[in-house]
Amino acid sequence: MTPSDPAPVPSTPATGIRPPVAERRITVRSHHGDAVEDRYEWFRAKEDAAVIAHLEAENAYTQQRTAHLDGLRAQIFDEIKGRTLETDLSVPTRRGDWWYYGRTVEGKQYGIQCRAPLVSADDWTPPELSPDADVPGEQVLLDGNIEAEGHEFFSLGSFEVTTDGSLMLFGIDVAGDERYTVRVRDLRTGEQLPDEIPGTFAGATFSPDGRFIVYTTVDDAWRPDTVWLHELGTPVADDTQLFHEPDERFWVGAGFTRSDRYLVIGLGSSITSEEWLLDADDLRGEARVVWPRTEGVEYDSEHAVVDGEDVLFVLHNDGALDFELVRVAASDPSGERTVVIPHRPGERLLGVSTFRDWAVVGYRRSGLARLGLLDYRTGDVSEIAFDEPLYSVGTGSNPEWAPPLLRLGYGSFVTPGTVYDLDVATRELHLRKRQPVLGGYDPAEYAQERVWATAQDGARIPISLVWKRSFGDAGAAPRPTHLYGYGSYEHSIEPGFSVARLSELDRGVVFAVAHVRGGGEMGRQWYEDGKLLNKRNTFTDFVDSARHLVDSGFTTPSQLVAEGGSAGGLLMGAVANLAPELFAGILADVPFVDALTTILDPSLPLTVIEWDEWGDPLHNPDVYAYMKSYSPYENVRSDASYPRILAVTSLNDTRVLYVEPAKWVARLREVGADALLKCEMVAGHGGVSGRYNAWRERAFELAWLLDVLGLADA
Repeated sequence: MTPSDPAPVPSTPATGIRPPVAERRITVRSHHGDAVEDRYEWFRAKEDAAVIAHLEAENAYTQQRTAHLDGLRAQIFDEIKGRTLETDLSVPTRRGDWWYYGRTVEGKQYGIQCRAPLVSADDWTPPELSPDADVPGEQVLLDGNIEAEGHEFFSLGSFEVTTDGSLMLFGIDVAGDERYTVRVRDLRTGEQLPDEIPGTFAGATFSPDGRFIVYTTVDDAWRPDTVWLHELGTPVADDTQLFHEPDERFWVGAGFTRSDRYLVIGLGSSITSEEWLLDADDLRGEARVVWPRTEGVEYDSEHAVVDGEDVLFVLHNDGALDFELVRVAASDPSGERTVVIPHRPGERLLGVSTFRDWAVVGYRRSGLARLGLLDYRTGDVSEIAFDEPLYSVGTGSNPEWAPPLLRLGYGSFVTPGTVYDLDVATRELHLRKRQPVLGGYDPAEYAQERVWATAQDGARIPISLVWKRSFGDAGAAPRPTHLYGYGSYEHSIEPGFSVARLSELDRGVVFAVAHVRGGGEMGRQWYEDGKLLNKRNTFTDFVDSARHLVDSGFTTPSQLVAEGGSAGGLLMGAVANLAPELFAGILADVPFVDALTTILDPSLPLTVIEWDEWGDPLHNPDVYAYMKSYSPYENVRSDASYPRILAVTSLNDTRVLYVEPAKWVARLREVGADALLKCEMVAGHGGVSGRYNAWRERAFELAWLLDVLGLADA
């Protein structure tokens, strides 16, 4: 057999359907004296007709192999749809003289942005809106369904209205590559202004006076690197460059403080950050740095006025692993620091949001996110308490500088998404809305709890569980189990509600989350112990979590399916190689499974900035060897009996390129694995656009998962 011959892949025994067989075109990668032959790197040539043909053949094969699930997919889609109040409204948010809110309409893919006038200047209680009743004075600002007409993909990356309510900007992506064209509309006349800014990153914003738009653009590697100032009514070619960051490790963003006092230009790598301030009334003036960047020091600042003085509350980790909150003079940020909340090991400070009279602080303790109110006068923090043992909470949209109420978002595995307004003076929570779940959903029929696994090195790994009570207590007898994991970038998987998940739980599946190292659930050290040359802890923690569920009688390997996406997809590929015997199936969404090849190439999107997370294998032979030891594509085993695998990707994904799962599946097929690839041909990293399309996509994945668990007929 010559190197370019296709690998012999047998037909799948259960079906007799033969999978696509990719041509082998050998390329050689050589680093640190190590030469590696790659048979499928040619998939990277997106413009090659043979690549597109191969992806289309993979899609056709996947459709054939899953055709028997068409009915179940339709049933799950109908269940998601049937539980969702399709025509609904969000809770209005006050800004200026208006209440802003969103509408969804039955049969329409995208949301509709609306507003209605305040009754009076003292009107702080949001109106209770009903889908069946007209809203007095309602104005439709942007209908995503109209904007999406003629496009297979649609994403809204920027949306803002000026403080006085007269102008609106919106940024639209119709390809899935996260490059948005910003346009401006006069809300008084409905006229579209000639200002049009192509190729922006998400998050464009008006200046407080409405004269300017501040936006960012990306470099060839899709890294936001430059902040621009556009004056309305002038050519884009005349826009002013406010800031450019040449260091390829840093992302750049910009936004105005809630007080409208400053424009904050923030830049950060995985381990280092820096902020610059511009006076909002002099945006072409000279920016000044808050704290000069120091390698390994992260911080962010919020403006407030305390005792008549402009101050900055700065959250930082300079000598404080789990962060500390200090106050400095805005006129001299590098001067004296007053400690507001000292560093407390194991209690990770997450953020602070300042208002005129008080602030809200986010922090994480015992694996759960929490919120507390900060009194400027005393420095005391009063925690906002909730009853459930597992929950997630965060601040909602709070654009006003001096509100008497604080908007919160709350939920748990069993409690649907809930909007509260907290009366700051009385500490009373006002329930504004709880996500409706149609069909008679009763949270009391479901249970949630946390158990703990022990890692190989003795670390205790939290595992969150949710299940339907009618099938018995979790752990009383082995049950079909869906184990989810992520474990990178200090990102924490919160206990949140999912309508789609009910289709699993109601068929007897236990849903579990392994909060492995590399995430942020247990503090900054938990993250540090799962990155760089500690990355293997992420993978072994997940395996140890799965083994705990098996050994403790929660499930069996034949009843266990694992899932992860993006960096969690890397986790899936790694555990498939480490412990294939533990799982009946593995679902990998946009999986980062060819990590070493990607991180070796600084010309690829986002590579250089990722070196702080994974290490730099291009220049460091030890990092190269370590990554090569776990990168899933590099370590596909010929001696393993792999579980069933489904990899889902998107052709236009700029974060994890489609080539990674495509190569991985081809390599898995060489060793006889039953692996499927589903590639969305018009989508990005987040998958398809439109809520109905997203429901169909999730129904496809859940039908496959239930089939693996033997519950396709349940």
